[in-house]
Amino acid sequence: MKNDRREFLKTVTAGAVAITLPTYGREQKRKSVAQTVLPRWRGFNLLDMFTMRSKGDFSEDDFRWLRDFGFDFVRFPSCYRLWIEDGDDYKIHEPMLAKLDRGIELANKYGLHVSLNFHRGPGYSVNREFTEPHNLWKDKTALDAFCFHWQLMAKRYKGISRDKLSFDLINEPPSIGNQMSRADHERVVRTTVKAIREINPDRIVVADGISYGNITAPELVDLGIGQSTRAYQPMFISHYGASWVNSKNFPDPAWPGHGWDRKRLEQHYQQWADLAKMGAGVHCGEGGAYNKTPHKVVLAWLRDVLEILTGHGIGLALWNFRGSFGIMDSGRKDINYEDFHGHKLDRKLLELLQEFA
Repeated sequence: MKNDRREFLKTVTAGAVAITLPTYGREQKRKSVAQTVLPRWRGFNLLDMFTMRSKGDFSEDDFRWLRDFGFDFVRFPSCYRLWIEDGDDYKIHEPMLAKLDRGIELANKYGLHVSLNFHRGPGYSVNREFTEPHNLWKDKTALDAFCFHWQLMAKRYKGISRDKLSFDLINEPPSIGNQMSRADHERVVRTTVKAIREINPDRIVVADGISYGNITAPELVDLGIGQSTRAYQPMFISHYGASWVNSKNFPDPAWPGHGWDRKRLEQHYQQWADLAKMGAGVHCGEGGAYNKTPHKVVLAWLRDVLEILTGHGIGLALWNFRGSFGIMDSGRKDINYEDFHGHKLDRKLLELLQEFA
C-alpha cells in the first residue's frame, strides 16, 4: 500500500494529467490539473507567537522532530502586538523580533520552509482576546500600519531565500458583510503585496481565503500570489466540543454522516482546484480536528481530506504540532499514546500524515 501511495504522489504532482486515483477500494477516473505553482508543503503550525500572551520561545526539538518525521513546512501564526511597545503600532520591541528571527533560523537549519503569518495584524484578527481599535478592511489608519509591519518583515528577512520563507498576509479574513466587502479584501491584499514587493519583489506571498479560508478570490490571480484554504469542514468534526466556536448544538461526529461524505468534501474543494487551473498556487495552511472528536472519526475523515488535497497537488499544515489538534500532547482520552522523549505521541495520526509526506 505504501508503494502505491508513493507512486500516486509522484503522479498527481507531475502536472496536468489524466489519473486514476487509488482510493483503497474506491477507484475513480477523472481529469486532474494538480497545482504546481507552490510546493506541496506538508507540516504543522507552531504556536509560539500565536497570542498576546505568547513568549516566543521556540523549541529546537520541535524542528528537529518534524524534520526527522519527514515534513518540510512550518507555519508561524503570529501576533503583531508582541513586537510593539506601549500599544504604538510604530514603536518596535526588538527582543521579540529577535525571537522570531531564532524561530526562522531553527526551521531553516532543519530544512523546513517557514510561512510567516499575521494571525493578528493591525486592524484584524479572528482571535477575540483583544479588540483592534481600527478595521483593516475599511480604515486607512489600520492598512497603513499593516503595510508598515509587512515592510518591516520584508526588510528584516530580505536576505532569506524564497524557498526558505514565505509571507501569509492575514489569517482567515471574515465573510463578506458589514466588516468587509469583496472590494475591501482585494484592495487590502493588492496594497499590501505592492508594499512588500517594493522591498522584496521575489518573496512568495500567500493570501488566506475569504470566509475564514473557505472561499477563493479568483480576482487576485493576476497578482501572482498563492491562496490558502482550510481543512475544517465539516465543523461538527473539526471543532466538536470547542469552546471558541458555537459548538453546543453540533451533532455527534460521524464520518460520513449528517449530510457530509467524500463526494460533498470533493465538491467543497473543487473551487480550489479550479483556482489552481487558473494558474494560482494553492496550499492548505490549517486543518485537523479538536481532541473531543473520536479518534477513529478523525482518522477516517482526515484520510479523505488528504487524498482529495493531494489529488490536486495541495499540501496541508496541521493545526497544531503540540496541542489539542496535534500529534503530540493532544489530550485525547480515546487513544493509547506512545512515549516520545517525555511527550505523548499520537502514532496513528502521525503515520496517516506521513503517508502523504
